[in-house]
Amino acid sequence: MVENRPVLNFLAHLVLIIGVAIVAFPIYVAFIASTHGPTDFLSGLIPMTPGHNIWHTYGTMLTDGMKSSGMPPLSLQMGNSLIMALTIAIGKIAISIISAYAIVYFKFPGRGIAFWLIFITLMMPVEVRILPTYKVVAELGMLNTYAGLTIPLIASATATFLFRQVFLTIPDELMEAARIDGAGPLKFFWDILLPMSRNNIAALFVILFIYGWNQYLWPLIVTTDTSHYTIVMGIKRMADVTDAQPQWNYIMATAILAMLPPVLVVIFMQKLFVKGLIETEK
Repeated sequence: MVENRPVLNFLAHLVLIIGVAIVAFPIYVAFIASTHGPTDFLSGLIPMTPGHNIWHTYGTMLTDGMKSSGMPPLSLQMGNSLIMALTIAIGKIAISIISAYAIVYFKFPGRGIAFWLIFITLMMPVEVRILPTYKVVAELGMLNTYAGLTIPLIASATATFLFRQVFLTIPDELMEAARIDGAGPLKFFWDILLPMSRNNIAALFVILFIYGWNQYLWPLIVTTDTSHYTIVMGIKRMADVTDAQPQWNYIMATAILAMLPPVLVVIFMQKLFVKGLIETEK
């Protein structure tokens, strides 16, 4: 029985409230900055209440962008980021779960070697192989395309390893019972393994969606056409100005809008996400 101590409960809630305040305060300052004029924060005095430019700032960025710096509307950039994030997340999950299924349930020569070769790629992040990957993408004519933005980032050794560990916890008797009932490999995979892996798929989807949404280096290299800019690229390009002061109200508005889709994904998939992380028994 857990003893109920009011003092400890109060301290626990106080620590949580302080932690939330520390995390949320910079976001609040960014939102306040987006509602004021571009020079209000350059005076050294930071206002703590919203200004009157909120509708103008967000409306301008969503519909027109910053034409002075060659930035397209944020609606286009957010659409590109959404396509990239969804394609990477779904592609990684699809390839990883199929490869893990093959490694665990199919007996073929070199099965262990194949898994360890996949696992070793964890030591090779995108930055290490970025030059040969760019050369392949350029020779295939995939620059300034959605395929060039997403396909090189689809493979995932981490997701393959996680699905392999999940499949290893499933009793062999379940597969034998499916065979007795006349279920082939595809039916066993589709009707049994996929439903049992739903929580793990949801947890990985949240992580991989945020990974794809926050990509900066790879889109910066393979994209020169403004029609394929992502919102993370937009924030960086808006801040890097040489002949004028950065328009901080527009930059902060872009940062706030860029934060919303990942937050919404986490909120709507929170239950499945937590279950996928803590679930150990099948």
